[in-house]
Amino acid sequence: MKIMLVDDSRTIRNIQKNVLKQIGHTDLIEAEDGVVALGLFQKEVPDLMLVDWNMPNMDGITLIRKIRETNKTVPIIMCTTEAEKSRILEAIKAGVNNYIVKPFSVESLQEKIEQTMAKIGAA
Repeated sequence: MKIMLVDDSRTIRNIQKNVLKQIGHTDLIEAEDGVVALGLFQKEVPDLMLVDWNMPNMDGITLIRKIRETNKTVPIIMCTTEAEKSRILEAIKAGVNNYIVKPFSVESLQEKIEQTMAKIGAA
């Protein structure tokens, strides 16, 4: 499964990569902001996206809205420090399939990925 990591923090992307490798995911694409991610997405659609909210150039919520204009099916998990209910609702309205608040454990990320992929498989 090809997973795109979208986060402006190289450290966070490295943590995500390490967590994903621990649970068996090694086919990873990285983008440091929404602009880069959108360009990569237009060349090759990943099987799953982990997207941060707060990034320069194009934030995660804008990226998700742009992706959902043309692709309603790619599973997207918002990985962010934004924990307020209003933000979670905004992300859901924008089209995320799931939401996880940083920092997260290996187990919680694995659970969110499994939940998200199960929902997609059931759809």
